[in-house]
Amino acid sequence: MDDKSYSKITSGIILGLLLVLSFFLIKPFLLAILFSFILAFLFRPFYLRINKKIKSPNISATLICVFLLILIVIPVWFLTPILINQSTKIFIASQDLDIVTPLKHLLPQLFETEVISNGITSALYSFITKLTNSTMNIFSDLILNFPTLFLQFLVVLFVFFFSLKDGESLVEYIKSLLPFSKETEKKLFKSTNDITYSVLYGQVVLGILQGLVAGVGFFIFGVDNALLLTLLACIAGILPIIGTAIIWIPVAAYLLISNHIGAFFGVLVFGLASTIFESVIKPAFVAKRTNVNSAIILIGMVGGIFFLGFLGAIIGPLILSYLLIILDLYRDKKIPGAIIEPEKS
Repeated sequence: MDDKSYSKITSGIILGLLLVLSFFLIKPFLLAILFSFILAFLFRPFYLRINKKIKSPNISATLICVFLLILIVIPVWFLTPILINQSTKIFIASQDLDIVTPLKHLLPQLFETEVISNGITSALYSFITKLTNSTMNIFSDLILNFPTLFLQFLVVLFVFFFSLKDGESLVEYIKSLLPFSKETEKKLFKSTNDITYSVLYGQVVLGILQGLVAGVGFFIFGVDNALLLTLLACIAGILPIIGTAIIWIPVAAYLLISNHIGAFFGVLVFGLASTIFESVIKPAFVAKRTNVNSAIILIGMVGGIFFLGFLGAIIGPLILSYLLIILDLYRDKKIPGAIIEPEKS
């Protein structure tokens, strides 16, 4: 073995070792770093507008960071106790909730035998108890895990700042590491940028707006625990196919059963208005961008949640979409329209 080959092998081993050690070093903050990049992508248009006027990257990035700090800290500080209180109330109320009687009227065939009836009743109450208990624990953990979350938030803030300020340099550095030609690099970054736009703005931001529209109905018509229900509607709005209907339809049904007719129609109107986002506004919003198939987004979100937690609902679809882009670049073919609809001319 000559000196040149020995040098390459040694360098490769050292590089591999450093990569492994670096991964374990940043592993506790990996999700925070990825979240920072996502936030930087969302806020970059605002950063560019401010920097165009101020002409100071440091000041522009600082202003955006201060805005993000206010946007996150104030709602979390004031709303977390309310959400804990409301989730506790829902958990207690769920223990006395009678959902079997209405089901017996709707589906009497399922409750003909006592064994099946007891099994269904036990399964339903177990599911509701676990669901409401998990919801209550999520908000309680915000307080119990505050020191860890605070450190994670600091990482998010610092990485977010430098991603805004040095975003172009970071992109150029990533390009220099890719084993593609200039033309392929251009196609890759164009496709990934469009897909990221489609997923983050078209699915996440618009889904949150859907939930807020339904939430306005909850507040106006005096629905109990409206804040928690609005938050759940925002989360459900992010999910493709499912949407906010999974929240506002049970609420409307409860109001109808409890004879709150005025509130029922009010929640129904706002709920239907929130679904218009999915069928009308969303297609118009992403019409000029690459539109990812809903099945890919749903699979990516569900898999991402199991693998990475709640943040995986955003990262999962992006990972699958980027994989499809790279596979098609290797195949040197156009992106299949059945999976990813290309940019409209």
